[in-house]
Amino acid sequence: METPVQIVIFGASGDLTAKKLVPALAGLAGKGEPPEGFVLLGVARRDKSDAQFRQELRALQPEAELDGFDRLAPRIHYFAGDAGSLDDIRRLGAALDRLPGGAAAGRLFYFSLRPDLFGPAVTALAQAGLLDQPDGGPWRRVVVEKPFGHDLASSRALNQTLQNCLREEQIYRIDHYLGKETVQNLFAFRFNNTIFEPVWNRRHVELVQITVAESGGVEPGRAAYYDGAGAMSDVLQNHMLQILAMVAMEPPSSLDPEEVRGQKVSVLKSLRFHGDPGHSVRARYGAGEVGGHPVPGYLEEGVPAGSSTETFVAVRAEIENWRWSGVPFLLRHGKRMKQRFTEVKVQFRVPPIQLADHVLGEDGTRRDLPDGAVCTLRPNVLTLSIQPRESLSLSFSVKSPGAGMVMVPAQLAFDYHDRFGESTTPAYERLLLDAVLGDPTLFLRADEVEAAWRFTDAVRASWSGPGAPPVLEYAPGGWGPGEADSLFHGCEGGWSRG
Repeated sequence: METPVQIVIFGASGDLTAKKLVPALAGLAGKGEPPEGFVLLGVARRDKSDAQFRQELRALQPEAELDGFDRLAPRIHYFAGDAGSLDDIRRLGAALDRLPGGAAAGRLFYFSLRPDLFGPAVTALAQAGLLDQPDGGPWRRVVVEKPFGHDLASSRALNQTLQNCLREEQIYRIDHYLGKETVQNLFAFRFNNTIFEPVWNRRHVELVQITVAESGGVEPGRAAYYDGAGAMSDVLQNHMLQILAMVAMEPPSSLDPEEVRGQKVSVLKSLRFHGDPGHSVRARYGAGEVGGHPVPGYLEEGVPAGSSTETFVAVRAEIENWRWSGVPFLLRHGKRMKQRFTEVKVQFRVPPIQLADHVLGEDGTRRDLPDGAVCTLRPNVLTLSIQPRESLSLSFSVKSPGAGMVMVPAQLAFDYHDRFGESTTPAYERLLLDAVLGDPTLFLRADEVEAAWRFTDAVRASWSGPGAPPVLEYAPGGWGPGEADSLFHGCEGGWSRG
């Protein structure tokens, strides 16, 4: 295409636009991507001029990002209208026709809206003819932000609404975690290094644990949304299950988007929660101190007094397929934790007989190992750190110099910053470019969303039946409720501390 792409953001007055989407587009503009160029049209209800919109966005950019924003600013335009109003959408179509590229430009409609507005917005666009994509004509695509419903039934209803107005290949359901370089590197690490493939299965992997820990509480202005979602729907159902699918998927036959996405769907369809109330823990943070400063408890964050919403969830699940049968996948997410980090740990099985006499821990403490005490050591763990550190490491044991078989821990490590000397490409920058170029690999398919909700609903169902676990309370600035440790059985170890 020789004409510019037109990127239309509905909900342009929100934080997502100013803090994520505009910086991502500024980054693309600075790199000359996409090659044919683009213009940005923000849509929101309040009247304002292009100049006012640019000034408001500029005021919200960090100092280090201002040069990039100033390069983007001449491409930014504004339209005042209601995303669900057919009359306003028809006026929007006329405004787009007047922008560079006109009706011949490719158009990307980005829904940075409340979830209840997704249906009215896409319906109005379809009725106005703005989603029509005849064979050989300019492309039309819609990017939908999470949440994709609030349970299986609502996700199916949303998918049906979208598919009534668009072909599935026009729908780009975005989960920004899939744009993170370290998440993508998990795919490359698995399928481009054959030394790991023979041991990436139930015969050699003892368990997999995935943690998304946040040090902050509920962000200002998000209490109403968060109380309707909770830790399960806000993070575990989407971000964490996407990471799990990347860890556990079978090798695709090619890099064709449908091959890759199909393998992820197969994993999520095989994911099981067996309904035992003892296989999940939910809790919320109480009031306390963090770093010497008082912090409110969740019930003091502006949520209803009788709220039973969780801010911490931990689940023990299994994947019932040939590769992973019997291997526990332990998922943990919480707010007001001791530190912020996201990581995956693949814990390999121990040797059947322990031949070492002693072990030296990382603190230098020497411990005796009685014969056969394989519970004492977990020497081989592969750790993928996603944030804030972006790295890969593999731990193993080596013999300490001297008499006796005394083992000490060692590590092979790779760090993105040390290797490449610069920060990785922001997730939204990568995903926006993929959406413009028509590559859906890192976006979610309808059946993928529904499979994730099917698992999530099974966990939540166990919270309402007989013997359901209560909503526990945990102190802020710690590692969550101690009851979560019981999800590890026997000699399996415990939760990561980052």
